[in-house]
Amino acid sequence: METIILTGLIGSGKSAVSALLGERGIPVYDSDARTKALYDENPTLVPALEKMLGIPLRTAGGKLDRKALAAVIFTDAAAREQVEAVVYPAVLEDFLRWREAHVHAPFVAIESAVILFKPIFNGLADKVVLVTAPREVRLQRVMARDGLGAEEVLRRMDAQQLPREGISAVIVNDGTPEQLRAAVDAVFFPKK
Repeated sequence: METIILTGLIGSGKSAVSALLGERGIPVYDSDARTKALYDENPTLVPALEKMLGIPLRTAGGKLDRKALAAVIFTDAAAREQVEAVVYPAVLEDFLRWREAHVHAPFVAIESAVILFKPIFNGLADKVVLVTAPREVRLQRVMARDGLGAEEVLRRMDAQQLPREGISAVIVNDGTPEQLRAAVDAVFFPKK
């Protein structure tokens, strides 16, 4: 089964492209949403992180304290690598199970901003589609979507990198919804 990585910087419109693929019956694995779900579903994940980092990461209700984890991974690069070493194998295993459940689809996609920079995912995809938009457009989208100020969004934007190699196609998402739909159709469903 063909697997396509759908990637791009924050605010580029990966989710909009994913939604359009979903409308066409293409299964899309949202790696961010599934990672968040795995913290709740996988009973060993949070305890393993607590043991490795040496700090409590659960709320009074026993769920992952996402703010506590974010405070660690966004301020300590070494701790972030340790967390990724625990979390990414669980994500990969989850994705492979998910992909197997969608074996009858024409292809599947995995939406992720970081997957191309993580060696554990090497060789996973047959193609890579980059979704992009101008910096100012992305800034406005993220501010509106997340309710964040420009400074916080710019800090997050500056922390990201664009993949430099292995891109099979580029979708520029800076126009109307109809233009995006046409671009998605041209890349994923070209007329023969």
